[in-house]
Amino acid sequence: MAHHPGLAQQNQCAETDSLSRKSKTERFKDFIGRHIFHPFPGMTLGTWWTFLRNHHFAIDLRHLPRALVQTSISASNSVNARIEWGLFGGRIEAVNVESPLFILGHYSSGTTHLHNLLALDPHRAAPTLFQVLDPHTFLSIERWAAAVADRLIGKRRYQDEMALGAEVPSEDEYATCLMTGVSPYMGWCFPEDGAYYDRFLTFRDAQESDIDRWKHALTTFLKKLTLRYGRPLVLKSPPHTARIRLILGLFPDARFVHIHRDLYAVFRSTRHMIRVGQPLHQLRDGPLQDGEDRIISVYTEMYDAYFEQRSLIPEGRLYDVSYEDLERQPVSVIGSIYESLGLSGFEDVRPRLEGYLAAIASYRKNRHAPLSEELRQRVAKEWGRSFNEWRYER
Repeated sequence: MAHHPGLAQQNQCAETDSLSRKSKTERFKDFIGRHIFHPFPGMTLGTWWTFLRNHHFAIDLRHLPRALVQTSISASNSVNARIEWGLFGGRIEAVNVESPLFILGHYSSGTTHLHNLLALDPHRAAPTLFQVLDPHTFLSIERWAAAVADRLIGKRRYQDEMALGAEVPSEDEYATCLMTGVSPYMGWCFPEDGAYYDRFLTFRDAQESDIDRWKHALTTFLKKLTLRYGRPLVLKSPPHTARIRLILGLFPDARFVHIHRDLYAVFRSTRHMIRVGQPLHQLRDGPLQDGEDRIISVYTEMYDAYFEQRSLIPEGRLYDVSYEDLERQPVSVIGSIYESLGLSGFEDVRPRLEGYLAAIASYRKNRHAPLSEELRQRVAKEWGRSFNEWRYER
């Protein structure tokens, strides 16, 4: 067929228009994500109202639209949650959660990448973004609501270029946060009062009533997931790194994979995540929690708890991997996890791993400015045990 210049020009214009429409769509999603919807859509009205009341309803004017929208959504959640429990409550309570696999590791250590890989196992299941953001109602509304949510969610995470969508594996900390209001993630909403929520990283200084609420929420959410999928679960939430004792108290047969990464990269990436993520949660303007003292102290608290409690894990139920090895030899590392933890079915996972890795081969990590020499020395000193434990260069 002869080349037709006019037709080629029309095709080029059509492609340009398509890209333009796509860009407008993503800009719209970005706008509603930043100004209309709050990242806690699945809260019931009781939890949401108590949270606002505890902060004296001190919402800045520019954040009022998202607070009003969230209040309306929360009222709907309360009704739907009662309906869902009426439909499924008895079945949920009767469910036995089969030895979950928990991924541990600090923020920006590669936990998301590892979760995505382990979630490819057809014999296991992972909570999706829709499920962790709608923990009270997903059993009854997911069939139709997940598709609607997917149209409103941006295709990439705000802090990096990792894929995002209603069906993407996601961290269960959001589910328990929305079910209870008991989570360090609540601290980003009212930054000046954020230190109050730090206790919920380890729960060491938390009230027994808060601990019991968290335990009940996590157990209920995992039972709902088990009812939904009928398979063992693979879970990822960085705060779990500091809660091994609590997790084993609930699930004595749980298995754990811990992932670590170059500590200077962890610091840089965590700081970027806070700068990008905190404004999405804020209801009142306040200081970003991206200071050196803050990042260093949270990491230290998390790993003081981890090093203290990891010996509680029975032999053969904890495997430690480095992000760098996972990058270089992902299939081999996943195979080692299966072998070391006594997990079956790796040969069923291998082709899925290879296909997924081929699909993300063009992914490029964020590039961050190097740390000053003074800050490098401080990180090396404050996080010295981790440097020694995993033999990273100082």
